[in-house]
Amino acid sequence: MRILIVSDAWHPQVNGVVRTLTTVRAELEALGNTVEVVGPERFRTMPMPTYPEIRLALRPGPRLSGMIEDFAPDAIHVSTEGPLGFAARRYCLKRGLPFTTAYHTRFPEYVRDRMPVPLAVGYAVVRRFHAPSAAVMVATRSIEDDLRRRGFANIRRWSRGVDTGLFRPRQKDFLDAARPISLYVGRVAVEKNIEDFLRLDLPGTKLVVGDGPQLAELRRRHPDVRFVGAKHGEDLARHYAAADVFVFPSRTDTFGLVLLEAMASGLPVAAYPVPGPLDVVGGSEAGCLDEDLGRAVKAALRIAPERCREHALRFSWRASAEQFLDNLRPIEDGRIP
Repeated sequence: MRILIVSDAWHPQVNGVVRTLTTVRAELEALGNTVEVVGPERFRTMPMPTYPEIRLALRPGPRLSGMIEDFAPDAIHVSTEGPLGFAARRYCLKRGLPFTTAYHTRFPEYVRDRMPVPLAVGYAVVRRFHAPSAAVMVATRSIEDDLRRRGFANIRRWSRGVDTGLFRPRQKDFLDAARPISLYVGRVAVEKNIEDFLRLDLPGTKLVVGDGPQLAELRRRHPDVRFVGAKHGEDLARHYAAADVFVFPSRTDTFGLVLLEAMASGLPVAAYPVPGPLDVVGGSEAGCLDEDLGRAVKAALRIAPERCREHALRFSWRASAEQFLDNLRPIEDGRIP
């Protein structure tokens, strides 16, 4: 099958959406499919307000139409609710073509945290965006239930996986710091609620791996915390494995790939009992979920690394790709009119 994915989140961005699409694309191609991803790097762009690291495509519609027709896909997946996503949606609706979408990010909460936009307005816009989709793919039961309560339909499950070869237990002497080492990995941005972690009174060392618009500000405000910037590949995997506990302060993530990466590395998770952690960690005994995040950290430190690794091994990227494939809605006759 020839699969076209249109996404406002794509390289060189570093986030969970990009990692998911990159990995699933490779798995889909290994299954014999041809996959094309259209991202902002192919267009003139402008920096996203309040988040300049993310570039938004400017008036992508006319050029995107040509790209779609040149590729002649058998199925179209619209990954994000940005300029490219809206342009691809318009193209499909105008021509009567089926398409699928994904709910990667709690976008209404994301917008509310940055500007005075009521949550109800944000959800109305996002609900309208996804309404014509043949399948709205979501990662977890909690997000599915929440969207159904908000009037979304055609919801299908699309879980996530983890590279258990890269993310695995290793020697802990990679990091020279007072223990226990409490680790956060992810964007350093307001929607990640990272200050709840940084304000905790914890023994040992707090370590932050990641980049984002709040990095400079938080470095100034928390000189006792080690901020090491973004890490990738083997370097990232070594940081995970060398820590003692993974702290996930976000209340708005729809899944949290970093949770799986941490557990695959033998790290217990401390998080709030909210969607994402509840679905990925809850009931596994591989972490502690508590409204008192400091108490969760202390309890998680008592969990055996082997239990965390065992739980992470249940998640496969091949299974994720097969779910994605099953959710697609092929175009009749496999032709773009």
